[in-house]
Amino acid sequence: MGNILASEFLKLRRKMVWFLVVIGPTGVIALQALNYGLRFDFLMKQYASDPWGYLMINVSNLLVPALLMGMTIISSMIASLEHQTNAWKQTVALPVGRTRLYLGKFGVTALLLLGSTTLAMVGTILLGLLLGHELEALPWKSLLIAMYGSFLSALPYLAVQVWLSVAISNQAVPLTIGIAGLVVSIFVLNGPSSLDWLPWKWPFLVRAEPMYSMVAGLLTGAVFYLLGTIHFVRKDVG
Repeated sequence: MGNILASEFLKLRRKMVWFLVVIGPTGVIALQALNYGLRFDFLMKQYASDPWGYLMINVSNLLVPALLMGMTIISSMIASLEHQTNAWKQTVALPVGRTRLYLGKFGVTALLLLGSTTLAMVGTILLGLLLGHELEALPWKSLLIAMYGSFLSALPYLAVQVWLSVAISNQAVPLTIGIAGLVVSIFVLNGPSSLDWLPWKWPFLVRAEPMYSMVAGLLTGAVFYLLGTIHFVRKDVG
């Protein structure tokens, strides 16, 4: 498995995907820095009871849409490496099972997005310290849930995007579906609790219902990953 991931990362040398991995979380933190910079006195007074908690809420509100968009674009960019060069036949002809090839595509995409999530977490801590929040008061558990919980809750979205991006050569299709999913997630964000079963809502529920969102995301993501793997193994690539 390590060789597969190393091969996938090797293909990404000098690709724009690295820029996206960094610019996403950087943009989220920069927007929050601007938000606090423009309304510093007001926000610090309003959030005085829980400065770290409200900072995490503000960051998460931007991070989740950025994460979903990142899943859409990065999945497409990684799958395009074979689609654009018509290299799928050569790739599947390698002495590596298709199951491992698909796992490599999914794995490298997930690792890149985990890297983005980690950058967002580090940026949140640094921004909080710059705003004068005390490090000793930082609720680490809440921070980890807000960041990595959002990622875990969004795994169904990631699994579907990797599946579509690998299966369909015309990347306009998975990109359109991914953007539509992002719009749906924002639309149902403030919807009634009867819509909590929708996977698009789970990343936004992680603060209120972390266990439900993360477990549902892991299980549903695993189902879509397995379906994508089965389809890729049986698909006639060309």
